[in-house]
Amino acid sequence: MSAVLETPLVLPPLPKSPGVWAQAWSRLRTDRVGMVSLWVVLAFLVLVLLAQFGVIGGGWQREAAVPFAPPHLVGADAREADAVVAAPPPNVDLSDVDPLAPRYAEWQARADKVKTVATTRATTLPFGADRIGRDVLDKAIKGAQVSILVGIAAAFLATLIGTVLGALAGYFGGKLGDLLEWVYNVFTSVPYILLIFALAAVFKSGPLSKVFSDGIVPVVIILGAVGWTGIYRLVRAEYIKHRNREYVRAAEAIGAGHGARMFGHILPNISHVVLVQLSLHVVSFIKAEVILSFLGLGVPIDMVSWGTMLAEAQTELVLGKWWQLAAATAFMATFVTAFALLTDALRDAMDPKLR
Repeated sequence: MSAVLETPLVLPPLPKSPGVWAQAWSRLRTDRVGMVSLWVVLAFLVLVLLAQFGVIGGGWQREAAVPFAPPHLVGADAREADAVVAAPPPNVDLSDVDPLAPRYAEWQARADKVKTVATTRATTLPFGADRIGRDVLDKAIKGAQVSILVGIAAAFLATLIGTVLGALAGYFGGKLGDLLEWVYNVFTSVPYILLIFALAAVFKSGPLSKVFSDGIVPVVIILGAVGWTGIYRLVRAEYIKHRNREYVRAAEAIGAGHGARMFGHILPNISHVVLVQLSLHVVSFIKAEVILSFLGLGVPIDMVSWGTMLAEAQTELVLGKWWQLAAATAFMATFVTAFALLTDALRDAMDPKLR
């Protein structure tokens, strides 16, 4: 009797469903405006990294040109090359007028022995120069590093605080929700701009001035600490709406914990709300940095940002020197517009209603 060997049945592997982020990236790639905005934002971020390591923009403090040197497209100013020096009348004995006149020849001979190095400064630059001859292009690049880092870091800090607190308040509710609502009301009862000024004064001259003596860290903490309230309110409302839906109940039924349900299931479905708020806060925090730097409460005086450039340009416009204002505005408008369009594209790609 022959034994019949049965081969086991091998089933083909089941196709793996793409995740939320893979689906969002696939939809984003079909959005031309979103992809162009992504490349513009990435170009600015590369610019920030190069400026951070001193590859570009490191010589923004160097006097590279004559004061108020215009851009190339305007051309150099027509200046008088020769100066008229008044000579003393002939046959006049200067010793009768100035008792130190006999020593002039001796002093001039000593001065001729001193070797001086003549520094040639340009009369025009690609984006012009400021009032002391610093390159406006280098200042705009270095200012992009400071302003973008402040805006993005403060926006991420505010978004993180608002999202976590809003998730806790909306998901759990009860006494924890009441406590967080009280904290929210305390922060919103004080006018936004006054709270920023108060915290800025504490960091500049208060007990925290020794801990955060310089750099952009105080500005990031100030803006992040006062900017989380709007995100908190929206995230809390979204979590209250989503916490009892079927997909959350299904995740609870298969054993998912509170953290998995809060941040693994609900958060991806409301991420479009968070991203919109992130974009708005980046724009508003860059503007807030402009105001703080204009009032002397922002970045230190030995740093440059788009805010300090706009503050300097205010006095230069009276003299008709517009190129520093144009450079700072062009850089800031390009980045802010690209970032806003990218965030809109990400919102559309991640919105569950549009899938």
